[in-house]
Amino acid sequence: MARVLLVDDELTMVQMVAEMLRAAGHEVFPFTNCKEALAGLEAHLPEVVITDLYLDKTRAHGLEILQKARQLTPPACVIIITAFGSIETAVGAMKNGAYDYLEKPFKLDELRLCIQRALAYNEAISENFYLRKTLKRKYQFSQLIGTSPKMQQVFKMIQRVADTDSTILVLGESGTGKELVARALHFNSRRQGAPFIPVNCSALPENLLESELFGHRRGAFTGAVNDKKGLFQEADGGTIFLDEIGSMSPLLQSRLLRVLQEREVRPVGETVPTYINVRVLAATNEPLEKKIKDGTFREDLYYRLNVIAINLPSLRERRDDIPLLVGHFLRDKLDPNTGQPLQITRQAMEALCAYDWPGNVRELVNAIERAGTLCENAIIQKSDLPPSLLRDLPGGTPSGEGGDLAQLPAAGGEPAIFPLQHARVAAKAGTGANGSPAPGGGAATPAADVPLKDFLREQELAYLNRTLAQTQGDKEQAAIILGISLATLYRKLADQEPVGEARAA
Repeated sequence: MARVLLVDDELTMVQMVAEMLRAAGHEVFPFTNCKEALAGLEAHLPEVVITDLYLDKTRAHGLEILQKARQLTPPACVIIITAFGSIETAVGAMKNGAYDYLEKPFKLDELRLCIQRALAYNEAISENFYLRKTLKRKYQFSQLIGTSPKMQQVFKMIQRVADTDSTILVLGESGTGKELVARALHFNSRRQGAPFIPVNCSALPENLLESELFGHRRGAFTGAVNDKKGLFQEADGGTIFLDEIGSMSPLLQSRLLRVLQEREVRPVGETVPTYINVRVLAATNEPLEKKIKDGTFREDLYYRLNVIAINLPSLRERRDDIPLLVGHFLRDKLDPNTGQPLQITRQAMEALCAYDWPGNVRELVNAIERAGTLCENAIIQKSDLPPSLLRDLPGGTPSGEGGDLAQLPAAGGEPAIFPLQHARVAAKAGTGANGSPAPGGGAATPAADVPLKDFLREQELAYLNRTLAQTQGDKEQAAIILGISLATLYRKLADQEPVGEARAA
């Protein structure tokens, strides 16, 4: 059931309670003095601590045990046992993190029920901690995929501004991942423990959006039967993300401007404003400068929102990243019929790299999901890709079917940071699979017989050198961008030796 540490200077009490706990299936660690109990906390890492407040009748040793128990990872739930005369001290202990207190003499059933509630509370806290940790890991910078120079500039900017309170405007075409960037900004800031509230400003009519954003008082309009908190108040202490900000009506623009200027909101029908502590992130796929000229977007609001701008490139502007994204989307995915890991042919990868992707990363995700569902034998062929994609390829559909497989990173490994073998065709290759010029031109594709290990070493060194070029040789700054320690960067540079003819080229 649970590990319970029990502390009381009355041996009879310890024996009685320990017997009850063991009968209930708990693992019990009984102590009768403070010093041994403090050592037992680190040794046994209990989930629940039951301690008398005064162990020697003169000093509240229970407070020391409480403090130490709350410093454990994860912290233990502490139940204080106290005599009638020390209720005030017990209440003070609860303010310092104790879960509950019981007054002596107490019934064993009371203690049993208190422990059950403490364990349920502990489980909820642990689940919350796990979910927040999972969210933070999901939106770490390393989960933003891309090694192209434009994406590296985006990553660098995100790292610099994430832990600030500056208002940020994320710019980019539909499907480029603006909300993903907003979440990365939030979950890598000091506000990560507070709410992240995304709002699609184009999804609701003006009157409903106003109520959603700012809240309303009961009776403010027909149907307002109760007071309602607005999303700005719900996000207090955290971040609100206003997507498609360009579609907001002029009236709401003026109200939003006041929120940004005064850091206060006034619910519909309310006369007294409410102060809020919220970081505002906004995004748009429309050129706001044009809307300002047209008179549909306030210029003063634009400058309030555009304190720091992050421009996300379209997928066609960073074709080098398509193989990485494909590898990321296929990672750990299994064929629904065979249960085998999905793979993709070289010809299919060439087609993906040659396409212009008007829907950007969102369209790529859908294309890969469709192909993974329709493919046979867990291998995505060119014919499994959407017909509209193949029809719109420049110069027609790439010839051939089947053929070599593009080399995907090993399942369960590190996040994809290297291109797939044979796959940088559209942006880097000088020739296609059949010897014809490939879209984009550039360096030659690695020979098919190059070992994957050597190919990955080549790509890693190229990535390191490109990053160092960006930082003008500043290795410390390069290590920050790469997300590795300076020592690791020096080691990688020292360990890499030229491999084959590709390095010479």
